[in-house]
Amino acid sequence: MWPNVILIGVLMVCVVTDLRERKIYNAIVFPSLLTAWFGHWTTGGWSALSMSLTGFLTGFCILLIPYLLGGIGAGDVKLLALVGALKGALFVLATSFYMALIGAAMALFILIVRKRSRSALHACVMYLYGLKYGLKFPFYGLKGSVTATCPYGIAIAGGGMMVLLGKGWGIG
Repeated sequence: MWPNVILIGVLMVCVVTDLRERKIYNAIVFPSLLTAWFGHWTTGGWSALSMSLTGFLTGFCILLIPYLLGGIGAGDVKLLALVGALKGALFVLATSFYMALIGAAMALFILIVRKRSRSALHACVMYLYGLKYGLKFPFYGLKGSVTATCPYGIAIAGGGMMVLLGKGWGIG
C-alpha cells in the first residue's frame, strides 16, 4: 500500500512542475527512489529489493534511447525509473504502454493546434508525395516549426494512474 501512496504523490507533484516549468526535479525523484528501495528492502527483504531494482532498470531502459536521441528529458527517464522502483517491472511495462498512447495523443494535439506545425506537416506530406513520383521538391517545412515541448511527465503520470486504477493497487 505504501508504494501506491508515494507513487500518487510523486506523480501529482511532477505533473504540476512539468506543466509549470517543464521540469521534473531531482529533489522529488531521488528521495522517493531511496524510500522505495529502503521500503522494499525492509518490508520484503532481498527479493523485494531485487524486484524494485529490476523495475527501476526496466523503467530506465524504456526511455533511455529517446533521451539519448534528444527527444525526451532526463527527468522523464528518472520518473519512469522511479515508477518501476516503486511498483516493479510488470507495472512499469504496462505504464509505458499507456504512457506511449497518451504521449502520442498529446503530440498529435500539439501538431494540430499549432499553425506552424500544421504547415510543417503539410510540407512533409508534399515532400514525401513528390518522392513517390521521383520529384525533388526543396524541403523547408520543418525549420524552426516544431519546437514546442511536450510535458511528458503528464503521459507518464497518466499511464501510471491508468494501470494503478485499472489493474488494482497490488501489482508489483
